[in-house]
Amino acid sequence: MATTNMNIRTDVEVKAAAEQLFNELGLNLTTAVNMFLRQAIRTGGIPFDIKVNTPNEITAAAIAEGKRMMQDKTAKGYHSMEDLKAALDA
Repeated sequence: MATTNMNIRTDVEVKAAAEQLFNELGLNLTTAVNMFLRQAIRTGGIPFDIKVNTPNEITAAAIAEGKRMMQDKTAKGYHSMEDLKAALDA
């Protein structure tokens, strides 16, 4: 099988962390990249889920509370950042 060279740019820290991880798995970076490429070909796409960051439980609850407050016409509102800061300091 003929081979070719690829140049890939990445952050120095990312490369070092990946090399350390793959070394622990008994792989070098070239083998790991080739595994990724072959798996992408086999699956016909990226071989893992790509998702936006999902908020943790506390953040999700805060978002839900904010949405409820927006619907609640009796909820306290603020007309300026200064008003909000003053309420938080109280």
